[in-house]
Amino acid sequence: MDATELLRHDHRVVEQLFRDYHAAASDVQRRAVVEVLVRELSKHAALEEVLFYPFAARVLEDGQVDRHLAGHAPVKELLLELDRCRAGDPAQDDVMQRLASAVARHVRDDEDELMPLLRGRADEQALRELGQAIDDGKHVAPTRPHPHAPDRPPALALAAPVAAIYDRLRDRMQGRPRT
Repeated sequence: MDATELLRHDHRVVEQLFRDYHAAASDVQRRAVVEVLVRELSKHAALEEVLFYPFAARVLEDGQVDRHLAGHAPVKELLLELDRCRAGDPAQDDVMQRLASAVARHVRDDEDELMPLLRGRADEQALRELGQAIDDGKHVAPTRPHPHAPDRPPALALAAPVAAIYDRLRDRMQGRPRT
């Protein structure tokens, strides 16, 4: 898959997780979905920031990527808020609703604007190679939100691997889902 196809697939997975949350029969099931959602969205956002948006910024005109990158900040803040909720927390449903809205905006912006522009201007082979790099990166990306970490290179290139190691250690200690 090329990078845009892979990221669209990730968007569909996240949309399914939102549906799974609403279909869950208990607080424990909802919390399990939340933990997977936090992991998947955190990895997705980190890989877009480390790989996809820098690539898009090189291919497209100055400033076209900045708005899309800025859309990650509210998503990461909401993910952090959601990650701090516990099973049965009455605030969890509200946070999930706000997160679903923020993610829907992000998906629309990326899929309706940025990705078509990129597909029209980027080399197909480069998009396939980027897709492979993103897919490979899923095994080492941060699994928790870090809204106050750098979101642009070069500081991001230093912060992301450290965050990923820390996240995976926390995940293991807390018995969270692994990838």
